[in-house]
Order: sequence, then structure tokens, then C-alpha cells
Amino acid sequence: MSPRPRRSPRPAAVVLLAAALALAPVGAAAAAHGPDGGPSDDGGRALQARLRELVERPDGPPGAIAVLREDGRVRVFRAGTAELGTGREPRPEDHMRLASAAKAFSGAVALRLVDCGLLGLDDTLAARLPDLPAAWGAVTLRQLLQHTSGLPDYSRAPDFGALLDADPHHVFDSRHLLDFVADQGLEFTPGTRYRYSNSDNIAVALMAEAVTGQRYEDLLASQVYRPLGLTRTSLPSGYRLPRPQLHGYAVEPPAPPQDVTTLYGASGSWASGGVVSTPDDFSAFAAGYAGGPLIGDATREQQRAFVPGDSEPAGPGANRAGLALFEYTTRCGVVYGHTGNTPGYTQLGVGTPDGRRGLTVSVTAQVNRSGNPDLLEHLRAVEEDFVCALLAP
Repeated sequence: MSPRPRRSPRPAAVVLLAAALALAPVGAAAAAHGPDGGPSDDGGRALQARLRELVERPDGPPGAIAVLREDGRVRVFRAGTAELGTGREPRPEDHMRLASAAKAFSGAVALRLVDCGLLGLDDTLAARLPDLPAAWGAVTLRQLLQHTSGLPDYSRAPDFGALLDADPHHVFDSRHLLDFVADQGLEFTPGTRYRYSNSDNIAVALMAEAVTGQRYEDLLASQVYRPLGLTRTSLPSGYRLPRPQLHGYAVEPPAPPQDVTTLYGASGSWASGGVVSTPDDFSAFAAGYAGGPLIGDATREQQRAFVPGDSEPAGPGANRAGLALFEYTTRCGVVYGHTGNTPGYTQLGVGTPDGRRGLTVSVTAQVNRSGNPDLLEHLRAVEEDFVCALLAP
């Protein structure tokens, strides 16, 4: 499929960007870790035991790490190993794939641009990306962020899958991933139902590039990494991860786990799932994105207009979908965030509504409803226990 030409952004938008994106940092992440404080009290020992139960299952992940963050204090819980055969524990500075939790990052970029007035939640694809199929033209930024757009999912396209099967390290043109479904119409009338689609956040990133004239990777740096003090987070185009690494595995008993850390490159998931981070950085993002000054109050109110819909995989408790954000209502209260899963990794990142507390739970195997529903329910129960610890006085 031949690439489509893309229009250059209007000079006025570039001028506006220079002023509007001069945004002050909203507060850096804590620079130092607290002690590995989980086992020091009864509650901490119970949480540690819950992680250990996960990794000791025959079908469980080889490693797991949870980071709780509150007002600069960081508590780390871990079980298993960061790399089989080494005995090394997972560490907060280990790099890992965030999978679909990367969608929250594209949401953060887009909502910051909404705050600046460069994007509107009701801006359409026809207005911002006129080179995309006309049949998609009425879809709005709001619908993309909430997965109510009806866009067909490019990652399910046979041609896309065939390229990955032939070469898992295939380098895609990330700006043209939607070409794989450009011959398809919408799957439903925009705004009428919820359906999770990886295409949505590709379109979000393209809209951000169109109105700013900047690469999405640079927008991540200026609008997310620097304001939140994330120093070990990136969006690579290849398959390698920075070191040190939290290795990811394919777990299919009775076969031994297979290391799939570098099985796939990031160019085929890009703004939908390509971000690489660390447990430390991810927990700082989870807190800052869930609440606080990263996003203005008026935009935040729009972001938290929820509809029924699970994240992928489902997070703890009852799930509802906002704008690149999910509400998780647990037995102990409500948190906001995002999940993700990809070969080798499953992620949860959540924060409290005020942004003062954040939690991430990362395991080194792909866990979802289609692959291992029993393990997913176990993981969700463990996540809920950690949410309760996060929300405790």
C-alpha cells in the first residue's frame, strides 16, 4: 500500500506552539527510593506473599515488581527474578515494555495540547488529518481517546500480522500503520459504543504531530517526560531495550519459559504500545497522570466522563473508560490509570484522584483473558490488594 502524503502544519500553529508549550514542570519524581519496605510490617509481608504466589504458579510470570509512591516516599515489593539463570531480583530502575499503558502517554500529550488550545476534543479526523479515509472523517479526538471511534484495529489486519510473522523485527513506518486498514470503513457509528482499538492512539499521535509540526517522540519529551521528571522513559523504534532490563518471558508449561524481551520491535505499536520505561518512572507517571496539575481542571473534568468498558487486560475491580484513562472501582475505593499487555509483560499503572499517590504492578509474562483467564483473575486480585494498600491512611 503506497504511503499517503501528509500536509505540513500551518505556520500559525508553529508560532502558537512556541508560546503555548512553554509549560512549567509540574513537579519531579522522587529522586531516591525508600527501603524495600514491604516486608517490614504485617501488611507489607502480606503484599510480598501475594506477589510470591503469582511467580510460584506453574504458569506464573518469572518476575514481578510493585512500586507504591506517596508524596516522595517509595515502597518496592518484588518476587522472582529479573532474568532467569541470574538470581537477580527485579529492580525499580530496570527497563521494561509498557505495552498498552503507552496509550496513557499519548493521552497525556493530546490533553496537554487541548489545554494549550492547539487541539479540541471535538476536532475531527477530517479537519486535522484529511489524508485519512473520508469514511473516518467524522471521528473526533474525544472518541479516539475513549475507544468509541469505530476505527478498525490495524494490529488485527492480516497484512500486518504476516509482516510480523515473517520478521518480528520488521521496521514499520509508524506514521502509516493505519494504511493497513485504510480500505475499511468504520465498524460502527462513532460515539455509539465502546470497542478497544489500537488504531485510536495512532490517530491521536498523528493529530498531535499535525497541529504542532513536531515529532510525537519530541512531544512526549516536552509534555510528559520533563514535567514529570521521567529520566528513563523513551519510545524506541527498534527492538532493543536500554540496560538494565526486566526480561520478559513467554510462559507455556510444561515448556520452560522463553525470553521474548527483544522478540518484537516498537515501531509496529508506536503511540499505541511502544513506550519503554522503568517501574520507578512508571509509578511517577501513574500518579502525575491520574491527578494533579499535569492536565488542567476543565480538561480533567472532560477526561473523567466515563463509559462502561474494560481496559486491555481488565484492571482491578469494575472498569470504566474515560479519555485515555480508566476508572477502577475496587473494594477499597477508586483509582485512575491504565493497563497493558504484550509478549513478555503485563502492566498496571494507577494513581489517586489528587495525584499524590501512585502504584504500578509489573509482571514478566503476558497475561490476558484470551491467553490465561485464571491467571488474569489471580493477577487482578493481587492488584486490588495493592490498590487497597495505596488507599490506606
